[in-house]
Amino acid sequence: MTYLSEVQVPELPEKSEKLTSLLNVLHDEFLLSDETVDRIVADFHEEMRQGLAKHDSMGKKTGPLAMIPSYVTSRPNGKETGSYLALDLGGTNLRVCQITLNGDSTFSITQQKFTIPAEAKEATLFDWIAQSVELFLDEHNLATDDASNPIPCGFTFSFPIDQTGIAKGKLIMWNKGFAVPNAVDRDIVSLTQSAFSRRFLNVKIVAIINDTIGSLMASAYSHSNSQMGIIFGTGTNACYWEKTKNITKWTKEEIERFPEEMIINMEWGAFDNKLAVLPFTPYDNKLNRKSHNHGLQVFEKMISGMYLGEVIRNVLLWLVDRRVLFGGRSSEVLNEGYSLDTSYVSIAVADETPQLSEIKNLIEGTLNIPDTTLTDRIVFKYACNLVGARAKRLSGAAMCAVLLWRPELLEKDVTVGIDGSMFQFYPGFADSLMEEAKRILGPERASRVKLILAKDGSGFGAAIVAMTASKKL
Repeated sequence: MTYLSEVQVPELPEKSEKLTSLLNVLHDEFLLSDETVDRIVADFHEEMRQGLAKHDSMGKKTGPLAMIPSYVTSRPNGKETGSYLALDLGGTNLRVCQITLNGDSTFSITQQKFTIPAEAKEATLFDWIAQSVELFLDEHNLATDDASNPIPCGFTFSFPIDQTGIAKGKLIMWNKGFAVPNAVDRDIVSLTQSAFSRRFLNVKIVAIINDTIGSLMASAYSHSNSQMGIIFGTGTNACYWEKTKNITKWTKEEIERFPEEMIINMEWGAFDNKLAVLPFTPYDNKLNRKSHNHGLQVFEKMISGMYLGEVIRNVLLWLVDRRVLFGGRSSEVLNEGYSLDTSYVSIAVADETPQLSEIKNLIEGTLNIPDTTLTDRIVFKYACNLVGARAKRLSGAAMCAVLLWRPELLEKDVTVGIDGSMFQFYPGFADSLMEEAKRILGPERASRVKLILAKDGSGFGAAIVAMTASKKL
């Protein structure tokens, strides 16, 4: 297998040697051979090895994967019971959840979503979080005054932190439009806990995690053999269970303080920031040059929902500029950066109507390009399939690289908990991951891998970690 069959250069109803030649150029640029994928897997292993041995690689343009120890060392077994509070802070919303574990691998959830106001993003974030938690507790009659028995809380914090304990993590930098002053290099748990104290909230943050760890722990509550958690969504990241002795950036004394295994947050969106093995095209380079984090998160820019549509938009404009697509016409919408949302790409890839009517509605109605031909629509779908198939194959390569890092685990059944819109909604995404697994891992080992949707794992997983952490207090 050198490529997915869906992206062969299509037969066109309107014959054009120039257009066919350019489509062949695109095919060759986005082609991923087995040899290229195997080199990517090998380089993943090298960056993992270096990241486990090296401190302070987060945010470095040429450094290895960050490989951040999470301090999560306990696996759930599905028999746990109790109620826990969970906070899930993303770029747009804060979710506050009360999650009750039923002891039979099931749970119930009460949750409320709060939209983060501009003022909170710029100045008052932690007091605003405390106010939101207070509103949630009051509305659901969960508040308690028993100071000796505070409500345990897990906090999913989707910003880069330098974690030094299960409930300790210093903010490395803000992103996603946040700019709260006096927070960088300070402990996020302490800042949030202080805000709770100012409102006399009897809530104790016992764990801080990111959303990948949440997905892994949510998966593990129902599937005890879960070894890996992945986010394939707007962004991408992964975590997995690592042998503590392999965290060689720690001293022997540090390693001996912990059990045999610990979850590692890989921050794999930054894989190959050194630009050594990933198959960059001019369309990727254009996106990277114009992005606010130029030179960073280069792997994420090839496979995640935030960027996929933009790579395709660059491809379409390249064809428009050569006057072989849309009659050489663009539109204000198509000329606008990030106007081609990845949800549109999913619609295009899934369109099997004879005249590609869904794509016609999308191009003419949403992108404001009138009077498209069937050839235009076929080429549009081809561009979406081409870039999307590369993203799916790279995603499968990354997943398999991590599974191969601990090949002994593949001797038994292994579950991978995955969350995110790409996995959940992009056509054929899960099937493509398994197709790649069969080639890289071999059919027998691939048959032992089960992929499950760990939906909303960032909230549920935070409660699971809070449960395991509170037992140690």
